[in-house]
Amino acid sequence: MGDHQSPLIWAHRGASGEAPENTLASFELAAKQGADGVELDVQMSADGVLVICHDEKVDRTANAKGWLKDYSFDALRRMDFSYGKLQYEGERIPTLEEVLDLLDPTDLTMNIELKTGIFFYPGIEEKVIGLVEKKCWQERVIFSSFNHYSVDRVGKLAPWAKRGILYMDGPIDVPAYAKRLGVEAVHPALYNLQYPGFPEACAKEGLDINVWTVDEYEYMKLCRQMGVHAIITDYPKKAKEFYAADAG
Repeated sequence: MGDHQSPLIWAHRGASGEAPENTLASFELAAKQGADGVELDVQMSADGVLVICHDEKVDRTANAKGWLKDYSFDALRRMDFSYGKLQYEGERIPTLEEVLDLLDPTDLTMNIELKTGIFFYPGIEEKVIGLVEKKCWQERVIFSSFNHYSVDRVGKLAPWAKRGILYMDGPIDVPAYAKRLGVEAVHPALYNLQYPGFPEACAKEGLDINVWTVDEYEYMKLCRQMGVHAIITDYPKKAKEFYAADAG
């Protein structure tokens, strides 16, 4: 199994182990550290602006409380999203457009996760696709969501779109299900790799495996042994150094 090449390194919410997650600082650091791509979460403000934030509530990552969807963009922009990291004090919530602009000069790919699990954010798929097309990022993005209706919708709206299904605990025969949905990739939580025959079944169906969240060396090694396409990690620098040093 040692003959697999190293997976691509996608920075989870940016280089979120070091910088405040899902901020321009975090995505910039990921690019500086040599990540192959970034993973981020898209939601919508009350007035329809596409913003980057993981939780549906702002309580954990900002100095405010409540549902993100209930705040106007201006109100969100006044919050501090430095997430307790003092050297980043005053870091603001970014828009999807700002992140696309920031990374445009690089060759990084972007895994756009549509946060439509609790709130469906009607029209979010059209808006995100429209922006990606406007910025000519079609070749550089993959769309994912835990809400597979959202993933399906993206495919219907944008036949060019690469898509992956996010999932957590132990569904049976995900590769066959993914194939039926017509997606290009599966995005399992790390512990789903332990089901027997999983990588082989994905390979047979022609599906990429993009795994989250891979922060420990032993799991980085396991992902390479299994022929995983990409790891989504909080520590892109650590992953890059590991794969460079540990060739087998």
